[in-house]
Amino acid sequence: MADPASYRPAPGEIPVEPGVYRFRDAERRVIYVGKAKSLRPRLSSYFQDISNLHQRTQQMVLTAASVEWTVVSTEVEALALEYSWIKEFDPRFNVKYRDDKSYPWLAVTVGEEFPRVTVMRGTQRKGVRYFGPYGHAWAIRDTVDTLLRVFPMRSCSAGVFRRSKAIGRPCLLGDIGKCAAPCVGRVDADEHRAIVNDFLAFMGGQTAGFTKRIEERMQEASANEEYELAAKLRDDLGALRRVLEKQTVVFGDGTDADVLGFVDDPLEVAVQIFSVRGGRIRGQRGWVAEKADEATFPELVQGALMTLYEDSAPSAIPREVLVPTLPADADTVTELLSERREGPVRIRVPQRGDKRALMATVEQNAKQSLMRHKMKRSSDLTARSLALEEIQAALDLDTAPLRIECYDISNLGATETVASMVVFEDGLPRKSEYRRFTIRNEGQSDVAAMHEVITRRFTQLLKAREGNDEEGPGIDPETGKPRRFAYTPALVVVDGGPPQVAAAHAAMQELGIKDIALVGLAKRLEEVWLPDDEDPVILPRTSEGLYLLQRLRDEAHRFAITHHRGRRSKSMIESVLDPVAGLGPTRRKALLKTFGSVKKLRAATAEEIATVPGIGAATAQSIVEALATGEQVPAINTATGEILEDS
Repeated sequence: MADPASYRPAPGEIPVEPGVYRFRDAERRVIYVGKAKSLRPRLSSYFQDISNLHQRTQQMVLTAASVEWTVVSTEVEALALEYSWIKEFDPRFNVKYRDDKSYPWLAVTVGEEFPRVTVMRGTQRKGVRYFGPYGHAWAIRDTVDTLLRVFPMRSCSAGVFRRSKAIGRPCLLGDIGKCAAPCVGRVDADEHRAIVNDFLAFMGGQTAGFTKRIEERMQEASANEEYELAAKLRDDLGALRRVLEKQTVVFGDGTDADVLGFVDDPLEVAVQIFSVRGGRIRGQRGWVAEKADEATFPELVQGALMTLYEDSAPSAIPREVLVPTLPADADTVTELLSERREGPVRIRVPQRGDKRALMATVEQNAKQSLMRHKMKRSSDLTARSLALEEIQAALDLDTAPLRIECYDISNLGATETVASMVVFEDGLPRKSEYRRFTIRNEGQSDVAAMHEVITRRFTQLLKAREGNDEEGPGIDPETGKPRRFAYTPALVVVDGGPPQVAAAHAAMQELGIKDIALVGLAKRLEEVWLPDDEDPVILPRTSEGLYLLQRLRDEAHRFAITHHRGRRSKSMIESVLDPVAGLGPTRRKALLKTFGSVKKLRAATAEEIATVPGIGAATAQSIVEALATGEQVPAINTATGEILEDS
């Protein structure tokens, strides 16, 4: 780390005008961007006694090796330039506010002439009404599918809408009464807007009026002997009630039960409990705990039950406790709880029906709880700093490894071997610098593949080091941006034990790389292996350093598996579609983008395939025929090799 005094600007050198400044590290990488109404006092504040600075600011000025600035005319220009540079350079010490784009929303495009109901993620847009967020996209689609029979508004994409309008024939939803078909003029814009407004009102909570109105119309139609209309209104009323029922989880038999869900990983376990009384959920609680030993899953369940009911009053213990697996000593636990309740208690594993469905919901909550706990832990600056310090001490490094790269190999037998490189900086993922590799020498072992990947990655590093531009090594002089693979990691982690570490070490030695630390993380016992050491480094299971290395390894594995599955899906689609005449790479790519896998493509109809850009009706029919006569390839879990189902 650099001494801030070594790059402090001379007195009077900094201008007093407004401007934007950039701190760079020793490799000329921008690590912080800021703006100031007056540059001189703002920049001078970074070079005061370091003990007076915030911990994160201390780390930034110690990591930096230089500072530069750009003078602008106004504060508005400074703000615009700062925002532009933050997007361009993605400095790791800048605070970046990111929306959670993983949650789906039910959205209605009210700004369009014929509004559409759909599922949307990401940043919310103008002219769109949102409801949610929901836990799953399928929950939205299920709700919308039910409501479209009552509120038959448009749900098709712009392309399908234009196509139906051009051919003068509605899509399937129009034929079955789940769309009013404004595309072919069955309703005009005002009539369709009225349907949309009713849908929005229902989703907004104004439900009682709709159910009452439909019930009255049903009775009136029945009295007028309009039985077909009465039957339709009866079905509409049932659809509305089904949607309303899904909004409240209820056991119809008035069950009193506690439902426990568990999710665990090698270091921690998350427990969630839903308390159901009189058939309705009355409360929710849970916790995340660290595993102190190698407890089995039944032992974890037993420990949770003992903790949950340790000091409970008799009335707080329900008649039934639902768990994903029976505790290790089920009879003893049942007897103990029965004594404390002063009445019979039954511990059981639900197999089907509403109770099994609620168990799945509780387990999903436990999964979310563990994820939030990990995110909170990883975003904690103190915890990340401690993790880096523990790794530095355990591996006897000169400085804390601010940049760590982790590599993993993924294959299925000897085919489609791929590798991943993930990057963590300051203990956080830096996804823009993740890289994927396709192994060139098919059929080789994981060890040989690791040697190839490390050789290819660090060959690129040596090329970047050879650069001697004014901007600095590894910086493109035309754009000012870093070249790929230009940054030197402080630590390299490989997924595996001594064989993988030896292969990576040999590759680095052959290239003359001797200034980068290397370790391997073996999954079975979470051992940390160093090159040429007979014994591994054992980090405590509660260590923040081990937790960080685990996250690196798991992220590299996830990234490699994702790449592997994508390549297998692509190769399978290409091979199964070989007999189809006129189907070139561009159309195959469009099919892969739309359907994602052979299984989904095989399940599609000719009409659905024909909606893919560039695929006509004749070609779509040829694809259906080719898939019907082609060989059925089994779907395989690429992580375990397990055959899942027919693809």
